[in-house]
Amino acid sequence: MSIETFLSYLQHEKRYSLHTIESYKVDLTQFSTYLLETFEMEMLEVQPVQVRNYIVHLMEQGISASSVGRKMSALRSFYKYHQRQGTITSNPVTHVKAPKVAKHLPVFIDDQKLDNLLDSGEFFDNTFPSIRDKMIIEVLFGTGMRLAELLNLKDQDIDFYGETVKVLGKGGKQRIIPMARPLVQQLKDYISLKSLQNFDNKTASLFVTNKGASAHRNFIYKTVKSYLTFISTQDKKSPHVLRHSYATSLLNRGADLNAIKELLGHASLAATQVYTHNSIERLKTIYKQAHPKA
Repeated sequence: MSIETFLSYLQHEKRYSLHTIESYKVDLTQFSTYLLETFEMEMLEVQPVQVRNYIVHLMEQGISASSVGRKMSALRSFYKYHQRQGTITSNPVTHVKAPKVAKHLPVFIDDQKLDNLLDSGEFFDNTFPSIRDKMIIEVLFGTGMRLAELLNLKDQDIDFYGETVKVLGKGGKQRIIPMARPLVQQLKDYISLKSLQNFDNKTASLFVTNKGASAHRNFIYKTVKSYLTFISTQDKKSPHVLRHSYATSLLNRGADLNAIKELLGHASLAATQVYTHNSIERLKTIYKQAHPKA
């Protein structure tokens, strides 16, 4: 019951996405099962020692440090909620340190490669599915929005006159993202073409499957990955790579870091500053190639 009340709080008060809530549910249920099987203990009876034992258990199973960190974040939020509700007196995760995660630079794709994919005329044709696929990539790279935000887009979220798109971000926070004029025109043409399709079921979603249903997470992921395979040999070819590419492109062209933070919908500047490392690495490469003493 303690897990269900917390998940209900995330859904109705924090306005978390269903995908995020499901992730919390999985992590909390796994911990609950571990407690019952190992200590015959309920979630709200836990002390820091049990949390530390759980971390060791996860590491021994080969779970990555980043995954362990995510699970600890879920537990920390769960117990913080119940502490506020008065069902426990202290948070058993507060002073428990998760294993350190090695820092990795955000993976991005070079602008020229993306320009070749989108503008060469080699990879897309004039059929609705192909134009729809192109628009998915154009919007992700042209706005930097998250996959979940893309899935929530409706036709009416596009302001064609103002050349912006309204996005519902994490925690139900709305933000307005400017778009380039060519992208706005492409979206207008796409929506017109979509309205001409003989779909059995009409949906308000901006992006739809070949049968007209609202596009789902796996559909978008597979679509993006299939096209990025044409231009990139790197392992990561997810929609989030296009978000990284968007931010890196802006930074490399002199955009203010605070402005990028607002465009991405980051809660803090620290989350945005990771992109400066990509910019520095790029400058190092240019220096090594160009300076006679390098």
